[in-house]
Amino acid sequence: MPQIPEKIHELTVGQLSARSGAAVSALHFYESKGLISSRRTTGNQRRYSRDTLRRVAFVRAAQRVGIPLATIREALARLPEERTPTREDWARLSKAWRSELDERIRQLNRLRDHLTDCIGCGCLSLDTCVLSNPDDVFGERLTGSRLMAERGSGAGRA
Repeated sequence: MPQIPEKIHELTVGQLSARSGAAVSALHFYESKGLISSRRTTGNQRRYSRDTLRRVAFVRAAQRVGIPLATIREALARLPEERTPTREDWARLSKAWRSELDERIRQLNRLRDHLTDCIGCGCLSLDTCVLSNPDDVFGERLTGSRLMAERGSGAGRA
């Protein structure tokens, strides 16, 4: 990993990419979404403060555990003066995100456990399809491919 001398207080996008492991295009995307910010030089080049490294690490860690970028942006915006997140910030936010992640894990486990029920169906038209009709919410009114056709055409809506 390339070292950046202590006397350098700002990083180019290439330096930030090399140090953070994030592609330049990802850094531009993060900036467009308000997750990181830069200043422009007189030559219109981006310059990032050194603490952007920690901010990028925070974003990437949150993404790896499945937190949507919008949620990450909201969390970062709530920090005083949008400062760089600390270890304590991560602990507090990750604790708050835990229930959301637990629910997502339950949903994924359910999906995995019932996935083989749909093999051979192709159109997910089983009377009770746990993928397209979880908890059989439509089972009393319609079933199978008829349900999918009517949902697509607008007929049969209550």
